Amino acid sequence: MKKVIKSMMETRQMGTIPYTYYEDTDPIQDLDNKILQGVHAYCFYNGKLVIVYDGQKKSWTPAGGHIEKGETIEEAVIREVKEEANMKVLHQELIGFIDVEESKDRTIRQTRSFCIVEPYGPFICDPDGDITEIKLIDPKDYKKYFDWGEVGDRIMERALELLKDLK
Repeated sequence: MKKVIKSMMETRQMGTIPYTYYEDTDPIQDLDNKILQGVHAYCFYNGKLVIVYDGQKKSWTPAGGHIEKGETIEEAVIREVKEEANMKVLHQELIGFIDVEESKDRTIRQTRSFCIVEPYGPFICDPDGDITEIKLIDPKDYKKYFDWGEVGDRIMERALELLKDLK
């Protein structure tokens, strides 16, 4: 069943802007004038949620970033997880995506994926220098680190369902 949640988000640059979360829908469909720009990966290692600390924004978040030119969503997830957490993606599934309405003429699309990962080795640094630390946390504690409201709750709920289904 397709799930759609409409919400608002606070941004540093634009104030409060609307966005819509979609589940069970292909993020490549109906792009029209939307810009497929970013990915976030809800990664699990030994049942723990992997989160990363952005030293510039001073905030915790799932690993993620921009989709580079010529990259698929899956390739961007693999690259971003490696760069930001020094983890190898063993399994990934799309959870859903959000359309962020930056203006009447500009909508940014960002995907949310579920991943099973394992470390390549210890985390040292993100090549871009943005991520300064990673943590493995109990998934039920995620709101101590980031709270994305109803949409974030649904994404985490879905990620935990997918994790349970793999066991």
